[in-house]
Amino acid sequence: MKNYLLLILLITFSISGCVRREKSRYSGGKSVRLKIASAYTTSIPILGNNIVKIAGRMDEVSGGSIKTRVLEPQDVGGLKEILDAVSSGKVDAGYSAAGFWAGKMPAAPLFSSVPFGPELNTYLAWMKEGNGLKYYQKMYDDAGYNVKVFICCTLPPETSGWFAREINEPEDLQGLKMRFFGLGGRVMEKMQVSTMMLGGSEIYQALEKGVIDATEFSMPSIDKNLGFYKVVKFNYFPGWHQQATFLEFIINKNKWNELSDSQKAIIEMACNEGLINSLAEGEGTQFSAMKENIDKYGVQLRQWNEKMLGLFEEKWHEVVKEECQKDEFFKLVWEDLQKFRKDYEIWGKNAFLPRK
Repeated sequence: MKNYLLLILLITFSISGCVRREKSRYSGGKSVRLKIASAYTTSIPILGNNIVKIAGRMDEVSGGSIKTRVLEPQDVGGLKEILDAVSSGKVDAGYSAAGFWAGKMPAAPLFSSVPFGPELNTYLAWMKEGNGLKYYQKMYDDAGYNVKVFICCTLPPETSGWFAREINEPEDLQGLKMRFFGLGGRVMEKMQVSTMMLGGSEIYQALEKGVIDATEFSMPSIDKNLGFYKVVKFNYFPGWHQQATFLEFIINKNKWNELSDSQKAIIEMACNEGLINSLAEGEGTQFSAMKENIDKYGVQLRQWNEKMLGLFEEKWHEVVKEECQKDEFFKLVWEDLQKFRKDYEIWGKNAFLPRK
């Protein structure tokens, strides 16, 4: 009887060990926890909830090998703290836009959005097939940041501003206080607009209290969600400053190096899935938001006239020239992107139907 019980125990332990080994093999090795700091409130569609979906896929596909927790901006002291928090290991990973780090690294906005293009297909091709991601990582390495970077979200063209009155002449912009992101903000400053950077959750209150007179933030569905239409009714297009935008997933390099090959692959695949899903949702939800803005909230859509667009582009070229003179790495990245765009033209001009 004792021998029989001993045999049962041995078989039980053997099966249990096999199950544990199989689970470990399936899930990619040692379980890891990832605290991910988001620069965007996660209730915001696309911009914010994309990282929640990405994190959920990491949990699901890894079979428990990766366990994520997404933190709101205020949980790490605000969006401006995310890069330093990830680099130092205070949090494991972050979800943000490189354009926020322009004060630390002048070339950073080139990896987030570029005024007057490129559009998404060219931009993504440069990132993945050209030198974009290579230079993106080099920028962080050279600046001493201990992070590994991926692109994980893309946004379609943004609206280029919400104003309380029509803007037809350069003089109509002069003296305005406006929230503006990235290199486009430099252009607006040359148009004698006073610009500031505010997080999405701060903009409505700033408009309501008169801290700012106008704002740009994102695409119509997101701007509607934040309620800008309640304070300012003139919404301007096209988004010359952000025809395509990338958001980043950065992970502390020490944490990255601890991961198994399968865990690394899961993170990379989840980021790529985030790119596809954000593209589809972004393109598929704007027309309904625009119709609702017009029909329900009295928003008036406006197109920049040729004179204003020409001035914006002229000032943009001035900004590029200044930045290239000030920073060698900015110049290197800019020239590489421009070469890629030039090479792309033979395909771009021949492959697609002409736009009406």
